[in-house]
Amino acid sequence: MGKDSIRSHEDLEVYQMAFDAAMKIFELSKKFPVEERYSLTDQIRRSSRSVCANLAEAWRKRRYKAAFLAKLNECEAEAGETQVWIKFAVKCNYLDVELAREIYVIYNRIIGCLVSMINNPSVWIIGD
Repeated sequence: MGKDSIRSHEDLEVYQMAFDAAMKIFELSKKFPVEERYSLTDQIRRSSRSVCANLAEAWRKRRYKAAFLAKLNECEAEAGETQVWIKFAVKCNYLDVELAREIYVIYNRIIGCLVSMINNPSVWIIGD
């Protein structure tokens, strides 16, 4: 999908990857122990969803390079935070190592896409 065919944040491959990963985390976290409901479960769900929400905000702030980049940086930070929670879930034996590794790799790809956008904002900025 080329830049010209991207009409909203939902058309971005990175958004689609992040959304799918967040939904996978949601499904997997349903099996976490009830005592983790307000800690690990809540945190991993929030950070994974925040990648998508911040990307949507970044998309709407493309007229302002600094605001756009700030939101993309938040996306990257939330993706990194999600990776930390994935590691905690593995260490606490809530997630299978191989399944966690697959999700972790997806977040590496998401971070790579975000860094590419951050390093090349002129491709995305409108009104320049």
